[in-house]
Amino acid sequence: MNITTLLFYFFSVVLLGSSVLVITARSTVYSALFLILAFFNASCIWMMLKAEFLAITLVLVYIGAVMVLFLFVVMMLDFDSDTVRKGFWKHVPAAGLIGAFIALEMALILMPGFRVSEAQPVPEALAKLGNAKLLGINIYTHYLAPLQIAAVLLLVAIIAAIALTLRGRKDSRHQDPSEQVRVKKGDRLRIVKVAPTVEQPAVPVEKNEGAA
Repeated sequence: MNITTLLFYFFSVVLLGSSVLVITARSTVYSALFLILAFFNASCIWMMLKAEFLAITLVLVYIGAVMVLFLFVVMMLDFDSDTVRKGFWKHVPAAGLIGAFIALEMALILMPGFRVSEAQPVPEALAKLGNAKLLGINIYTHYLAPLQIAAVLLLVAIIAAIALTLRGRKDSRHQDPSEQVRVKKGDRLRIVKVAPTVEQPAVPVEKNEGAA
C-alpha cells in the first residue's frame, strides 16, 4: 500500500464522517462547517484523480462563495433548529432504506465504468490541451443537450423559489415599472402662481414711563 492509497482512504473517511455530521449536528452553523470540511476533502480526492479544474472549482465556488453566503444567511436568520429537527429520528429508518437503495442504484450504474482492463493511452495532442479545455470540449459538444436541460431545470427552480417566497404585503412599498414609464410631466410637477406678499416692518411699542 503506497502513500497515494493511504491519502485516498484518509480523505474518504474524513469525507464520510463529515457528511454524517452535517445531518446529525444540532447546530446549523456546525452543520455548515462540517459541509465545508466535506467539500474540502472531496476536492482533495478530485486532485488525486488529476482533475485539478474540478477540485479548484469545488473550493472556489462552493466553499468560497456558496457556503459563505449560506453561513451569512444562517447567522442572520438565527432560526430555532430544534423545532426543525422534531421527528428526525423517527424518519431515520425510512431515510436509511431510501439512501441504501439510491447508493445501490449508483453502484450498479457507475461500477462498470471502473472495470477497465488496460489503461487507454491518451493522444499527445489531447494531453497538451489540459483538463479544463478537454472538459469544455466534451460538455459543449457531446453533452450539450443534457447541459441545456440542466440549465432550464435550474431556471425553473429559480423562478419557482421566487414565486413561492414572494408575498404581497399591504404595508410594503414597491414600484410599478409600467406606471413609471407611462408617467407624464403634468402628473409629477404642478406649477402654482402665488401672489407676492410684502412684509410690513414691525412697529416698536413705546413704553409708558408714567405708568405705576
